[in-house]
Amino acid sequence: MKIAICQINPVIGDFKNNLLLIKDAVEYAYQAGCNLAVFPEMSLLGYPPKDLLEKPALIDENLRKLNELAFINKDINILCGYVEKNPLKIGKPLINGVALINNGRILKRGGKRLLPTYDVYDESRYFEPVLESLVFELEDKKLGVTICEDIWSNFSFSDGKLYNLDPVADLASKDIDILINLSASAFYLGIGPQRLKILKKITETHKFPAIYCNQVCGNDDLIFDGSSMVVDQGGKLILLGKQFETDLIIWDTDKEYTEILNPWPTDEETVLKGLILGTRDYTTRCGFKKVLVGLSGGIDSTLVAVIASRALGPENVMGISMPSPYTSKMSKDDARKLASNLGILFEEIPIQELFQLYKDSLKHLFKGLKEDATEENIQARIRGNLLMAVSNKFNALLLTTGNKSEMAMGYCTLYGDMSGGLAVISDIPKTMCYRLANHINHKKEIIPQRIITRPPSAELRPNQTDQDTLPPYEILDDILEKAIEENMGVDKIVDKGHDPAIVKEVIHRVVVNEYKRRQAPTGLKITSKAFGYGRRYPIARGKDTF
Repeated sequence: MKIAICQINPVIGDFKNNLLLIKDAVEYAYQAGCNLAVFPEMSLLGYPPKDLLEKPALIDENLRKLNELAFINKDINILCGYVEKNPLKIGKPLINGVALINNGRILKRGGKRLLPTYDVYDESRYFEPVLESLVFELEDKKLGVTICEDIWSNFSFSDGKLYNLDPVADLASKDIDILINLSASAFYLGIGPQRLKILKKITETHKFPAIYCNQVCGNDDLIFDGSSMVVDQGGKLILLGKQFETDLIIWDTDKEYTEILNPWPTDEETVLKGLILGTRDYTTRCGFKKVLVGLSGGIDSTLVAVIASRALGPENVMGISMPSPYTSKMSKDDARKLASNLGILFEEIPIQELFQLYKDSLKHLFKGLKEDATEENIQARIRGNLLMAVSNKFNALLLTTGNKSEMAMGYCTLYGDMSGGLAVISDIPKTMCYRLANHINHKKEIIPQRIITRPPSAELRPNQTDQDTLPPYEILDDILEKAIEENMGVDKIVDKGHDPAIVKEVIHRVVVNEYKRRQAPTGLKITSKAFGYGRRYPIARGKDTF
């Protein structure tokens, strides 16, 4: 038996596009002699549709497209994710469903049993879990179908067990020969090995092979990496789909396969590919063809410019340098050289005169007061206004350039450098920014080396460096990872070897700057806990540092 694992890139709510992707993949699988074509979770309408699921017209159209898919009239079985109406009068109105289709007929329907309600997932808001997973027979083999979270029953996200059901064990009790999992599993760094660990445990425990089919796309803040796979009954990885690219892999159950060893690329390569996919899909799905980046000559804006040029092509990227009275010649030169290396459009708009006009307008009110962060923020807001003006005039999406370390600490200016439509690296710690820059330069110098080696600075006052107001980034990023991703309190972080005063100050600044992050543009999720939909903290709260 030959099974096609169809790793497609669906667009939320674009039924015409998604149905065409499915039909094209079915045709390819049919021509290759496959008996079955497997598609990701909810692939007819894209995942996650969020509150679009509350629109009856969308649900009805999704069901019409499912019927249209049934009439492909190809002698090949299709497993496709969609949304079904709950036939019962109790519970949530919808089911996260899967349909088995063949030659003009919907043969069977099934659904998802475990509904995730953590981090970025909120499925119990819309769906009712089904009581049993779909089971069907094909070529004298019994196949059991799970949907995404259904295989994560035995994976603990905390100290306790996450679920009291085990859909895979239930299917094993029905003597299935092959397990299939339709997924829309969002990427974060390290999730690939986690998925493989789960599939290895399942296959080694129950002695049947497992197929994992994941979507690949960027939907708002979420990136889906694909990485579909087949793990044999001995726990060996024998097929692996491309990472962050569409793919179709075919498994022949009668063939012998060599185990794939060391399947995962470096963190730097993985993160870079993910950011490129996320930037491309977000930009184009929001109706933009061009993007805009404010180039300071620093590491963050440099990294965003590289990602943008690779995502959309250098001809669709404009970099704008906006030197202030405190901008060094080195920064201006490095910004221009980077633009030249990338082949992107480049403009320079000095802001010295505008900055002086602002100060002249305010001098009667600020008389007798020393210059401080207010004047620094004025420069950032002048730049934000200029960039938004260019964005409006040329219909180019402005990409913001702040990293996770800065966002955590509030080392950013509302309506200034936070202006824009997509925060490309807002979930990337500063230390990872340097790692990515070195990775980009590993074959030849694309990023001017001086950008990587010189001390980081906002250049908003004379002789300023980031470390005037922040701990060294190696220390800061370790504290932030423990506080944000691992949910450690002050005492536990101190026990890991950090200075108590520094830890308290860092946690305090994370707390008091929540209001800034709430007003930030959508950011691409890369770590296990990003600032955004999956991290919901109150703004108005006690300032205790926990």
